[in-house]
Amino acid sequence: MAMSLFTGCVQRDIPFNKNRNFWAHSSSVDDVNISDDNLTESEMMITEDGEENKMARIEFPESEYYRLARTGKGTIKGTIYVKDYYDRPILGASTRLYLNPVTSYSEQWYEESYLGGYKMQEADPRLFNYLKFTASDQNGNFAFYGVPSGSYYLIGTVKCGEECGYESTKNIRIATKVSVYGNQVVEQDLTRAVE
Repeated sequence: MAMSLFTGCVQRDIPFNKNRNFWAHSSSVDDVNISDDNLTESEMMITEDGEENKMARIEFPESEYYRLARTGKGTIKGTIYVKDYYDRPILGASTRLYLNPVTSYSEQWYEESYLGGYKMQEADPRLFNYLKFTASDQNGNFAFYGVPSGSYYLIGTVKCGEECGYESTKNIRIATKVSVYGNQVVEQDLTRAVE
């Protein structure tokens, strides 16, 4: 069911953890940004034109994901915000964030799309089984609990308009790499300057 929400199709052979809290404290309609087109959940159900004009993703590395730990005791917490031209913080209030395990698949996205700016084809729906989600509060504070040991891309968006020098409101995507081990509590803000 959740897979159909994100992809518009149902694949019965994908295992799904019903106990996972995907949208903790979800009071926002901010986009999760799994695809590279800033689509909202309802828009992700529509088949996009022009998929062939986007960069192809590498084959989904099942063996890499299979080896990932599924449970843990780590915590990653911080604040999400962008800095305006005067170095003032614009908080990402009530926005969704997620952890994407570092694999060859996510590294391609980070290098080619996030850093390189290329649009990529839609992510393999199996990826959703390995993401961990949360949401920030009104002050941009967020926390992930029960994080398995490993390295992740911490990803979120901040809505910013005139205060960032834009004519209309835009979703500014932010991503950074973070690692946690055992029951470690990692404090990692998610921030970047407005371009």
